[in-house]
Amino acid sequence: MPDMIVKLYSLPKINYEKIEELGATIRRPLASEKTKVLDWIQKNFSCSWADECGVTFSFQPISTYIAVIEKKIVGFASYDAACRNFFGPTGVKKEFQGKGIGKVLLLKSLASMKEQGYAYGI
Repeated sequence: MPDMIVKLYSLPKINYEKIEELGATIRRPLASEKTKVLDWIQKNFSCSWADECGVTFSFQPISTYIAVIEKKIVGFASYDAACRNFFGPTGVKKEFQGKGIGKVLLLKSLASMKEQGYAYGI
């Protein structure tokens, strides 16, 4: 699949309503949560995705967002991991897929890339 170029200067507004109904919050993890986040990614997705996400903890701010419901991680999205200005990896736990969490994680990450001065995301 070829890379997709996204115009960061014309992103849609993020609608949190759907995920708030689930009790989900989207936030950047704390540095002290690195092991917890990476273990969760490895368990639910893959070791290579956990390794890529691990890179994002060396940035300030950390270039990963997590979705949390009742103090449990249910999804994540990273950017600037494999390469600067690249989105991904990203994933949502199977039982929470199709509920809008992935979309909010994506848009929040793209908005953060825009705030860093990128005009386009890959």
